[in-house]
Amino acid sequence: MSSREEAYHVTLDAIAKLQWNVAMILEAKATEAEKVRNWLCTHVTNDTFEAHSDQLSTCLHVHEQNVELIEGLTKLCNGLSRNMKAILNPDSDDGEEMASMFGGGGEDGARMR
Repeated sequence: MSSREEAYHVTLDAIAKLQWNVAMILEAKATEAEKVRNWLCTHVTNDTFEAHSDQLSTCLHVHEQNVELIEGLTKLCNGLSRNMKAILNPDSDDGEEMASMFGGGGEDGARMR
């Protein structure tokens, strides 16, 4: 196996491990979101807050945190996807960029042998 193929293999292995960790994060966040939902349904009622705006701002704060987390994980997954596409489809523009990172270049340098 050439050093370039080994580098691609190591990179793909690292991407797979990152994706596994992202899946574990998502599973944990789903469990946490369910707990938060149950807490909100039980404790965030009309009787809990003096003004409706306070109740709404509390709910919006929780929602914003979830949206930020999802956006961050989406960006991470998109980056991983671009790297995988570059390795699995070296003829594309992304593949040439990835090949140059591993010391290859040009059309022949981007292809795995």
